[in-house]
Amino acid sequence: MRFLYLRDPLFIISFVLYWLNRWIIKPHSHSGFFHNHFNDLLCIPFFVPIIVFIARVCRVRDHNHAPQIHEILLPLFVWSLMFELILPQHPFWSQWVVGDPFDILCYCTGAFVASTWWRHQYRVRVA
Repeated sequence: MRFLYLRDPLFIISFVLYWLNRWIIKPHSHSGFFHNHFNDLLCIPFFVPIIVFIARVCRVRDHNHAPQIHEILLPLFVWSLMFELILPQHPFWSQWVVGDPFDILCYCTGAFVASTWWRHQYRVRVA
């Protein structure tokens, strides 16, 4: 089955949940989870379809299958490294970015859920 990219149901759910969290849940909640970690869970299911869509449009990606494991692990590794290890050490960025190992766990959980979803949703069906 062809990957739906920006019409993928998990991408759409992640997109809606991100904006609900930003404009409705966070302003009315004191929960540290929604303020600090909820969007980290959505990171992979939200950004990977955008990344693979851009790669497909630029003809870097030569197929329309669900995101492959390397297309999920690479952003997971880069975001974990940049946002949890490198940027918190930089004097300019450290005022906005705080390194938190729990964020990496949230990225990994989102990646696991997304890869499981995409593998199940877009598996090749043999007639």
